[in-house]
Formats: sequence, structure tokens, C-alpha cells
Amino acid sequence: MRDTAAPEIAPLLLDWYDRHARDLPWRVPPGSDARADPYRIWLSEVMLQQTTVAAVQGYFLRFTARWPTVEALAAAEDADVMAEWAGLGYYARARNLLACARVLSAQGGFPRDSDGLLKLPGIGPYTAAAIAAIAFDQPETVVDGNVERVMARLFDEHMPLPAAKPVLTAHAARLTPRMRPGDYAQAVMDLGATICTPRNPACGICPLMRHCAARVAGTAASLPHKTRKPAKPVRQGIAYIGQRRDGAWLMERRPARGLLGGMLGWPGTGWTDAPPNDAPPIAADWQVVPGEVRHTFTHFHLRLSLRAAHLPMSAPGHFVAAELFDPADLPTLMRKAHALGAAHLSQMEAS
Repeated sequence: MRDTAAPEIAPLLLDWYDRHARDLPWRVPPGSDARADPYRIWLSEVMLQQTTVAAVQGYFLRFTARWPTVEALAAAEDADVMAEWAGLGYYARARNLLACARVLSAQGGFPRDSDGLLKLPGIGPYTAAAIAAIAFDQPETVVDGNVERVMARLFDEHMPLPAAKPVLTAHAARLTPRMRPGDYAQAVMDLGATICTPRNPACGICPLMRHCAARVAGTAASLPHKTRKPAKPVRQGIAYIGQRRDGAWLMERRPARGLLGGMLGWPGTGWTDAPPNDAPPIAADWQVVPGEVRHTFTHFHLRLSLRAAHLPMSAPGHFVAAELFDPADLPTLMRKAHALGAAHLSQMEAS
């Protein structure tokens, strides 16, 4: 793209955004007199990390119905927030969300600039820039995966990610306008999500088609290049699904730090490269459950073997009463284990 074309990009994109902006529950529509709520922008951006818009919208609506302000979230019980987050993944985000809400409530609200926002728990450069730009109209450069893809194609940048991040950020910074920077940031993200998509970009209806170097070069569909990631290792573990005769479930709360930190789950072994030794949490007639639960985390695949047992009323441990137990409150891995283990317990009961 010619440098002389750079001033044309923002007006073209904002004009397109005014007509085609996505209707999202945390957004203020372009042209509205209302100001974006920094709480809703912050919450949406935290939820959207490593997650799709389609997956997030339901969680966002439930969260904001239950905790409509940052003060309400700050006063929430940790277990309630973790249960509401269940299934969204990357549970450190929920812990940081609570910690940040409590700091914000204590200090009386959100800082208006990225420097102040960066001092808050769980807020990194991208989230700080997004809040500052969208909620406070600060001319910050907001760069997520969609923006990286748009910049790589607009400038026909062939350096692979992640090494190309500084280069693509510099391109994005040069194009960010001082007027309407929040709308502009959302416009670039919308362009990447709806037109400049990872596969089969719709170049023929793109508002920036005349300025896109990759379209001219015929390379748009292949960009951005990415460095191949190494294969994920496979780890193994055992989980124990135990139910008392009154229907209560034997459970444990995982340590605050680490994977699924602070979440309710099933007792089990560690997750290791080698097959683990059976280590039941309490003495019982634990039966091997046919099959296994498979789940993928960011850095490894997990194969979880299950053991199931009916437990006497005198069994020690932490039990969740049947009327208080809801599999939907569990993280996805633990829900998978419950589905398989509960089915086997039913078969054991019938036999």
C-alpha cells in the first residue's frame, strides 16, 4: 500500500462501519449519543480472549444481568463467579476479573488511559488499549488477531507471526486516527471478522480493496503466514466419580493457581506424561469406567481415565448435595467426566 493512501484508510473504514457495524451486546452503535460503558467493554474483552464472539454472547448477557456494574461484580462470591464462567475456559481470566473488579470498586472506577489500565490485575496491553479507545475515545492502537490479519494483507506483509507482531502493530498505529479511534478500532476488528476472514476473504466487497497490496499481488488468501507450532504433548490422569446413596457427589475445589484454578471438580491424580497410579481419594469399590475423556488445553492434550463408585453415607470428604449439583457449573472437562461417569453409575445401579 502506498504511504500516500494511508490518510484515506480511516475515513473509508469508518464509513463502512457506520453502515455495517455488528450488533453486539457490549457495543454502543456508531452515531449514538450514548457513551460506551467501560465495565461492559472490559468484561467483553476479557471474555473474548481465546474465545469467539458466538461463544461469548450468552455468557456476557448472563454476567451483566446478574452483576450489572463493576461494584456488583466486586461484591460477588468467588464460587458464584467461577460457576458462571464454567465452560468458557482459561479460568485464570475469571480469577483476574474478580481481582480487577475489587480494585476498580475500591478506587472508584476505571482509569481513562492505557497507562492506568495496565496497572490493574489481568489487564495487558491489548485490553488496556481496547478499553481506552472504545470506552474513552483515546487514540490507542488496538491489535488483535483480526487486526493482524487485516494489516498483513493490506501491506502484503510476509514475515510470519508471531515475529511479525511488532511490524503489524506499527502499520496499525500509523493508520489509527485521532478522531473516533474507538469506532475505528471496532471497524478494523469487524472487517477482519466479516470480510477479511482467515479463509476465502471477500475482497470484492471490501471497502479497502483499492488500497490492499495483497489483493493486487494475489496473496491475500495465504496471509498472514504463521510459524508452525510444535505438536502438543499428551498427558494422562485419573478422575474419581463418587456418589452417595442420597445422590450427593464427592467433589473438590481445585487450587486457586494452575489449570482450572478455583473450579469445582472431581478428585483425581495429577496429569502426567506417564500413566498415573490409581490413587483413590477415599476407600471404596472403585470400578473402571470403559472409555476415556479427552480434552485439549492450550499446551497439551489430556486423556482422563475414570473410576466410579457408589459411596456409603458415612464416606468422608466434601460432598455436593444432589439438589445443589448442576453439571453446567463445572468446567467443560469436568462436565465430560460427569457425563461418562454418571452413565456408568446408572448402569452399575441397574445391574
